Amino acid sequence: MSMDMIPKDLRTARACLFCSLIKTFDQFEFDGCDNCDSFLRMKNNRDNVYDCTSSNFDGMIALMSPEDSWVAKWQRINRFTKGIYAISVAGKLPNGVIRDLKSRGIIYKPRDTSLR
Repeated sequence: MSMDMIPKDLRTARACLFCSLIKTFDQFEFDGCDNCDSFLRMKNNRDNVYDCTSSNFDGMIALMSPEDSWVAKWQRINRFTKGIYAISVAGKLPNGVIRDLKSRGIIYKPRDTSLR
């Protein structure tokens, strides 16, 4: 895992609403989401970073070996890249983004466990 993947400052940490990857706001803006940028397009797009991430999340998981981790499978992150992930992320993607994902055949399951 690259050190660029780890949030540099937890005060500005945010979690992706699609995959729950945690990075700082600046990391999302400069690099996008390592798992979701092909369809959420956060890289160099400040508005999408605000819309597609949340600063309100619970817990952290350091994912080092996604394919071997039962925790990663339980959290539905076993197909994602190595990194730091939130256990639960408050909020959901905007309706326009959800419609776009649906039109591309991508299934969105909110990561907000308070809704259950």
